[in-house]
Amino acid sequence: MTTTVKPPARTEWTVIALLIVLSVVPLVAGAFRIGDLATGAPVTADNARFAASPLPVVLHVLAAAPYCLLGAFQFSPTLRRRRPRWHRTSGRLLVPLGLVAALSGLWMTLFYAIPAIDTGFLTAQRLVFGTAMALALVLGFVAARRREFAQHGAWMIRAYAIGMGAGTQVLTHLPWTLLVGEYDELSRAMLMGAGWVVNIVVAEWVIHRTLRRPRAARRVPERTPG
Repeated sequence: MTTTVKPPARTEWTVIALLIVLSVVPLVAGAFRIGDLATGAPVTADNARFAASPLPVVLHVLAAAPYCLLGAFQFSPTLRRRRPRWHRTSGRLLVPLGLVAALSGLWMTLFYAIPAIDTGFLTAQRLVFGTAMALALVLGFVAARRREFAQHGAWMIRAYAIGMGAGTQVLTHLPWTLLVGEYDELSRAMLMGAGWVVNIVVAEWVIHRTLRRPRAARRVPERTPG
């Protein structure tokens, strides 16, 4: 009897598609930023820090883009189960990409001349969430090496949720912009923080659901440290 490998269910593709859509706006913004740097666009108050030190922002964009897009496909249990080699190879790419994105973001927060509206509480949040993302990636990698696959998956989900904060922050800013208009330092910090918090809450819900599944249903083949 021939065993047929089933493709990912429609719901899995829906999740992947939604995550990719969530990535589009920040990725497009990052592409325009690199385009401005590459073409020598006029220096303004908004981009002077990037023009003065372009390497961190270029590394951030070039790492975050594949991290967000490739990471979306890790949310397909079918792909992880049926394509263990793919899962392992992509995981080896995602960890360094995520670390570069997180660490370059921390560098920019600490050393760029940040606009006044992004200082204070927002700066503190960026430091906390950037550090948390890097730490989650390291803990996820260590868990995989120890073959603690449930913990590996949980930490990787948390790291991805933080990394996708920029996409959700577009959604948290939109209602305020439409209904109120301009925002000050505090309201911007709250809207940015809301994006991260929403993602973390959703991530913990996903982790909780995954850990509640029967052990056999969520078991990963032993040769897939990812």
